[in-house]
Amino acid sequence: MIIATHSGKFHADDVWAVMVLDQLFPGGELVRTRDAGRIAAADFAVDVGGIWEPHSGRFDHHQKGFAGARQSGVLYASAGLVWREHGARCVALLAQKHVGHTLSDKDAQDIAYAIDADVVQYLDMSDTGTARNAPGGYGLSAVISGFNLNWLDEQQAGSVAQAESLRQRQFMRAMEFMADVLVNQVRYRVGSMLAASQVRQGRRLENGRLLYLENAALPWSSIVRKEMPEVLFVISYSITETRYMLHTVPATAETFEARRDLPAAWAGLQGAELALASGVADAVFCHNGRFIAAALSFDGALQMARLALAEEQDEAGRQAGASA
Repeated sequence: MIIATHSGKFHADDVWAVMVLDQLFPGGELVRTRDAGRIAAADFAVDVGGIWEPHSGRFDHHQKGFAGARQSGVLYASAGLVWREHGARCVALLAQKHVGHTLSDKDAQDIAYAIDADVVQYLDMSDTGTARNAPGGYGLSAVISGFNLNWLDEQQAGSVAQAESLRQRQFMRAMEFMADVLVNQVRYRVGSMLAASQVRQGRRLENGRLLYLENAALPWSSIVRKEMPEVLFVISYSITETRYMLHTVPATAETFEARRDLPAAWAGLQGAELALASGVADAVFCHNGRFIAAALSFDGALQMARLALAEEQDEAGRQAGASA
């Protein structure tokens, strides 16, 4: 299997595209060239060759008249073209390899769409000039650009052949970095999908206002925020810290505002000071921002949660009295 892309300076879109194909067809040969004959002979031609023809492995976007775009209007570059064709298959492969989970076709496609929205489209935007180094100066496109040779590297290489050999090695390093980004994306999203059912099945306490989860590492925030409007606090057990955590619930995905804060009197306290202020003997920590606290036992965390709920009820009562 031969994957061809252009020689010279590389960009995030061609690195991503080649990396995805390498995940699906490992052990192939990477050819970085602008020689038309070598490009035509390759099994895949990425970001070079002047043809967009997925069934024949052609994924270029530089040709005159190219107008490929997402439904959102964001133009495709080679990263998006390859991901559009092979993204779901790549997600399914990596989910099996790195998570040990077999995804349905729909779930694999949904995750591929999400990764396109969060990562791939920005690589394309940077390459097509829609956005400069989207998103931000240290966005993924800018980071990958840093793997290229600078003028000092070119000068010290000694010859064109040596410079190109070094550039090839740097391209491979950039691919390895991109592969880590993709694997982490898949692991996170598959993990979130598998966690959702556990979050939904968590124990509901205190008339549904408190949710208990047995593993603090479960990504629960989005599910609770969207599906459990009555939940004000979450207790979970941290396996790594061997203590019980008391969390507030974010009011929105965009801000740090919580549905209800922990009591102001606890803010920034630890150990004996927090135990004294709260009346909970094994309370050990409350963040200064009042969005998370901890106790050594479940009973301690539950007592803290009840105190926080009681304060919330008292505040609601005061507000009702003031408006009467």
